[in-house]
Amino acid sequence: MADPSSYRPKPGQIPDSPGVYKFRDEHRRVIYVGKAKSLRQRLASYFQDLAGLHPRTRTMVTTAASVEWTVVSTEVEALQLEYSWIKEFDPRFNVKYRDDKSYPYLAVTMNEEFPRVQVMRGHKRKGVRYFGPYGHAWAIRDTVDLLLRVFPVRTCSAGVFKNAARTGRPCLLGYIGKCSAPCVGRVSAEEHRELAEEFCDFMAGRTGTYIRRLEQQMTDAAEEMEYERAARLRDDIEALKKAMEKNAVVLADATDADLMAVAEDELEAAVQIFHVRGGRVRGQRGWVTDKVEAVTTGDLVEHALQQLYGEETGDSVPKEVLVPALPDPVEPVQEWLTERRGSNVSLRIPQRGDKKALMETVQRNALQALGLHKTKRASDLTTRSRALEEIAGALDLDSAPLRIECYDISHLQGDDVVASMVVFEDGLQRKSEYRRFQIKGFEGQDDVRSMHEVITRRFRRYLAEKERTGEWTNGENASGDGAPRDGVSADGTSTEGAPLGNAALEGDTTGNAFGGNAFTEEDGRPKRFAYPPQLVVVDGGQPQVAAAKRALDELGIDDIAVCGLAKRLEEVWLPHEDDPVVLPRTSEGLYLLQRVRDEAHRFAITYQRTKRAKRFKASPLDEVPGLGETRKQALIKHFGSVKKLRSATIDQICEVPGIGRKTAEAVAVALAQAAPAAPAVNTATGEIMEDEEVGVSGTTTGSPEEPVTAGASHERRGQET
Repeated sequence: MADPSSYRPKPGQIPDSPGVYKFRDEHRRVIYVGKAKSLRQRLASYFQDLAGLHPRTRTMVTTAASVEWTVVSTEVEALQLEYSWIKEFDPRFNVKYRDDKSYPYLAVTMNEEFPRVQVMRGHKRKGVRYFGPYGHAWAIRDTVDLLLRVFPVRTCSAGVFKNAARTGRPCLLGYIGKCSAPCVGRVSAEEHRELAEEFCDFMAGRTGTYIRRLEQQMTDAAEEMEYERAARLRDDIEALKKAMEKNAVVLADATDADLMAVAEDELEAAVQIFHVRGGRVRGQRGWVTDKVEAVTTGDLVEHALQQLYGEETGDSVPKEVLVPALPDPVEPVQEWLTERRGSNVSLRIPQRGDKKALMETVQRNALQALGLHKTKRASDLTTRSRALEEIAGALDLDSAPLRIECYDISHLQGDDVVASMVVFEDGLQRKSEYRRFQIKGFEGQDDVRSMHEVITRRFRRYLAEKERTGEWTNGENASGDGAPRDGVSADGTSTEGAPLGNAALEGDTTGNAFGGNAFTEEDGRPKRFAYPPQLVVVDGGQPQVAAAKRALDELGIDDIAVCGLAKRLEEVWLPHEDDPVVLPRTSEGLYLLQRVRDEAHRFAITYQRTKRAKRFKASPLDEVPGLGETRKQALIKHFGSVKKLRSATIDQICEVPGIGRKTAEAVAVALAQAAPAAPAVNTATGEIMEDEEVGVSGTTTGSPEEPVTAGASHERRGQET
């Protein structure tokens, strides 16, 4: 625990101007970001007598080891910079709303030639019209199913659309009248786009025009004694009215507004938001947060507004935002919202009428959400705490292992050997910290040697980052002998050679085996391998545990506990112990270790299957330098199969558009050196396929879901680990 006076800035150093400040811990991680109208006054409030601070603020300042600040011109700039830094550094002591799901939207892809109606989640795309968010995807599908009677817009995927266009046969929706079937030319692109625009208009609240138009058409059909057509129009009107009933009018003046309510207690707060468009509730969402800092209701509202509109622009920010309390000061927040929308935004507390009544409804939802969360969380917190305490007691640890890393090796009969690293913090998954490794230090099947390599690579990088950031002085390594460690130069940079230097971490784009910077003087992002665990768990028994411990000992690391969890009897193995630790079957600690182990196994085997699938689809043309996917497909289309391409002359290969003589020679050499693939098997019938039926990837046409070759079919029978 740090003494705040040890890093308190000297008097006169802090400017009396608007700005944003960051507290960092001893690892240089950013743990808190805040903004202030006057940096001097705000920061001075943190360095008073600890007894006078809020308990959470006291915990933050004693965890921190330094403070720094950035001066800005206005409070609006401070608000924008604070949002950017919270998003970038993910500080542990800031309010972070835990959105329990990615809310689905009803989206219309107006950026396509034939717009498609579909359910979308995640980031919004340019040129797509969004409606929502909705609480459940099924609510969107129910609405769409009703509206397709009147607005038969395309809902199929690109693959289904192209297949229907190729065969000249529409899908089922085209036959039953719920799609206008532009894929087969029943309507033109312009007519289909007009349908999509009418669909969007109806969803945007302009419903009266369409209802009146259909009613007039129904009356005209009845007068002309076209009773079947009149009946269909009657059913269409009922479908539209039923869809409208799903979003009842709550504000009579066709208001576009977002209403936000907050329910809170001493420890937690829940935020509920109703999205009202055209006077109708179009969507609802909610978040829950731990109050890790001393905040008022206005502060919670400000943080929620930052999260809600930080990535939004234009009409996604409504004209009116109704809140239970205003941030202090309110002017910078209102100006920031106005900038994001591009026109004036009203931020206020409703005082009377329909808006206040609706706000009370939102408030009731927030109270119910907080109550439901606390019911779930109480049990969850209790069991997680008990599990960590049981693990600490069973393994004789000094304290509960707040960060646990688990490693697993996966391969298929010695091929495509990979490893996974999963991280649990406070008993919960930390998926952003997961990592995947390729084992390239040796060939063949050796789980013990693979485990030793992975542990060595992971903690070698950890030591390199500690040395580079100056946590060691005078060039001393972890062993204290002053010599550079194996694979790490005296200045802390990675000097790993083959084989470890060639073993790339999956997803790494920095050119080394472990990724880029971790915690540095300039960068406090919580990423990569710079933060050590209190406990390393390996999937296996005594041999794997011994290998992991040996790797740590070779690196001079003696403050990280190691254990292994064997699958057969769920025994916990410790280094240098002949007998395992047996936890009761009802133990919460054993259950947590099993979850960690199973997650590592899942993550490893998923990666291994991905690599194996890529290998099964490999083609000899993949080895030709500079030959991309387009020209490979052109070659196969021109000759019909790899077999015919293999027998072609260089001059014949040059006849393919885009293929020069040098490339043709490289193709001929690659095909001559590659052994012919085993005969392919149609997995649906068991029939041996001719090579002409096999495409460039070497897969068959018999089973589009999971095509395999005969060789692959034999290999699949091997055991995955």
